[in-house]
Amino acid sequence: MSEAVEQVSAVLGKMGAPPTLAPHLVAALGPHAADTLADDPWSLLGLPHITVEQADHCARTYLGEAARPDDPRRLAALIGHTLRRATARGHTVVEEKRLAAVVGKLGVQRPTDALEVAETAEATVVFESIDDTDDDFDLAEGGVPDLPDPERFHSLPEVGHAEQHLGEQLLRLIGANDPIMDSATAEETVDASAEKYGLDVDEQTRQALITVALRPVTVLRHGPCALTALARAVLCMDTIASDSQVGISVAAPTAQAAAALNTALADVVAEPPVQAVSLETLLEQAPLTSGLVVLTEAMSVGTARVCRLASVCADGAHLVLAADPHQAPSASPGQVVIDIANSRTAHVAELGPGGQGPLTELTSAVARGEVPDVRAPDREVVQIPASSAEEAAHRVVQLLTDSIPRALEIAPEQVQIITAREDGPAGARALNAVFKERLNPGSGFDVGDRVQLENGDTGYLREFSEGAVVELADGTRTTVTDPSALRHAWAITVAAAHGGLWPAVVVALPPHAPVSRPQFYTALTRATRHVSVVNATGGGLQTGVRDNAALERTTRLVRVLRET
Repeated sequence: MSEAVEQVSAVLGKMGAPPTLAPHLVAALGPHAADTLADDPWSLLGLPHITVEQADHCARTYLGEAARPDDPRRLAALIGHTLRRATARGHTVVEEKRLAAVVGKLGVQRPTDALEVAETAEATVVFESIDDTDDDFDLAEGGVPDLPDPERFHSLPEVGHAEQHLGEQLLRLIGANDPIMDSATAEETVDASAEKYGLDVDEQTRQALITVALRPVTVLRHGPCALTALARAVLCMDTIASDSQVGISVAAPTAQAAAALNTALADVVAEPPVQAVSLETLLEQAPLTSGLVVLTEAMSVGTARVCRLASVCADGAHLVLAADPHQAPSASPGQVVIDIANSRTAHVAELGPGGQGPLTELTSAVARGEVPDVRAPDREVVQIPASSAEEAAHRVVQLLTDSIPRALEIAPEQVQIITAREDGPAGARALNAVFKERLNPGSGFDVGDRVQLENGDTGYLREFSEGAVVELADGTRTTVTDPSALRHAWAITVAAAHGGLWPAVVVALPPHAPVSRPQFYTALTRATRHVSVVNATGGGLQTGVRDNAALERTTRLVRVLRET
């Protein structure tokens, strides 16, 4: 046990709180967590699973009669707690009136006081935006616009500043507005590339690639099962970058997605002139000198990571965000691709049709709000009903350890279990415990375990050497200095799977699992060859896909792009 953990444990003891919280508090509050906690017992709310009632109880135990409901430390902590909960649901900001209402329901008599205290304590950062202007006036007649009161939004400082900076960096790129090629030359280059590699480039894709050459920031939309279409587009973009001598960088959110794209490139041409890397690998090469930077699976990337990418792009570089708009927004805060498209400050283009077959048929139907039975003679799609969570878990284990490897000759290492929830008999936690016992028995983390890193990459634990050495899907190895940041990953949630691609995916849907169209669509599109759906929801899957068509988030990026 580290000294910092011991010190926090001592403070927790005085609060009547369990010492098991100590490592988590050190991770959340930093090396001086003991001093922070001693000065402010409500800093316990920095842990996501601590309730306000629990924090108040510990504060009363520690402070006695000095623990008052209107204590400024408590007010600031409640604001921070509410903002963290909103951030966990993907919001980057909360509108001030809504934030005050939520805090009021937590028993704060004067929510405006809490907002002021939190702002003074820098627990929140405030942004003001004027959404609309009054266009109903005539300057020739001496008219004066009547400006509305600005809307006020609150955000956690690191989240709000990242979104603001992202908008500024995108506007830096948009402002350069230098084409890589003129439209005629770009069209000739695309056609020459198609002839060179023997590609069938449809007119919609040709126009999209011309847009990429002309415009500094492009959202490049595509449909499901579009790896081959995307690989062809990347080859053409490489030719554009090569002929114009600006260079190209291609990245995917994870090593899994990069490896899948590289496989698709190799299927199109024997020796691809360009290779995709993981986003983390690309960011390590900063500052980037490439004049064309492409990020695939961009729906899965949140505000902070896109901000890092935009920040390291050179002045005048063209940024392309390739994305399937039917997928869910990222697991982290923001909805970057959606907001850039909605802002109308960048350009939106669309690739032509992607793949064909049962998997494409199913995912396309889900995008329309339907879950049909799909004919799949080669078992690209298998739908398995289950009567309970326990039966669903049994089917999932059977699929990974026996059925898929035997029937489809896809190794267990290439099969990813994606669950609708973390808890329960068919949740990620329980399934990982089963797979740990079946596939790599041991205690804690052991060499041979499948694990997931904080950035979303999954891989296998290969050794312990100055940390945990994890081998990723592209063969690279990374050292995790804090092994507590790892989690087992034979089974992961939909949010944790977003940005990864695997040959085979098993989607586990236990009873009463919350199902939405974007989440189910996202789970299905993590598979490149095969998907099995183990469905114990009764009619819940069909209802959720039909009725829950969107995941709404509150963000500021559209405002930043339009107002800055």
